[in-house]
Amino acid sequence: MSASPVTLMVARRVANGRYQDFNRWLNEGRELAADFPGYLGSGVLAPPKDDDEYQIIFRFESQASLAAWEHSASRHAWLVRGKDLYDAPHEHRATGLDAWFNVSPGVAPPRWKQAVAVWLAFFPISLLFQWVFGGVLADWPLIPRVLASTLILTPIMVFVFIPLSTRLLAPWLQGKWSPMDLLARLKQQHRA
Repeated sequence: MSASPVTLMVARRVANGRYQDFNRWLNEGRELAADFPGYLGSGVLAPPKDDDEYQIIFRFESQASLAAWEHSASRHAWLVRGKDLYDAPHEHRATGLDAWFNVSPGVAPPRWKQAVAVWLAFFPISLLFQWVFGGVLADWPLIPRVLASTLILTPIMVFVFIPLSTRLLAPWLQGKWSPMDLLARLKQQHRA
């Protein structure tokens, strides 16, 4: 049996308004991680306008490949270079699909809520993709057409839209909101 992919999610608050330096430092770290065997990708979720906490996601094919990167001299040197750029870091590790949904250690929402959150992320981006590229791909045979769409959409979903969906829906996923509260929040977000 193969090892499950592992996700390291790190939250860091930008120190003293040093956003440009912090972003350069983040990009350097992502480039360093990309050089390690087992690296599957990374992403950065910028904070809402009234916050300064960035969510950084690193994904590796196994716990061993993540550990090799975490304990490397290059990562250590990178962290030392950035120590004055952020405050109060905290980390969370997860494996499999539950990586997106563990709102507190070991507690994930019901699978039906996870499915709704993924669908809410996937439907609009799939619709947009079909609207933009559907005509171009329409004459392609089925397998290349599906291959092209999944190659393009999967990274976008994994690194941008599913984390965004779970972040926006977090109170509902945690059971702190009813469906009516959720609709009111979505309407409020739409008006903002």
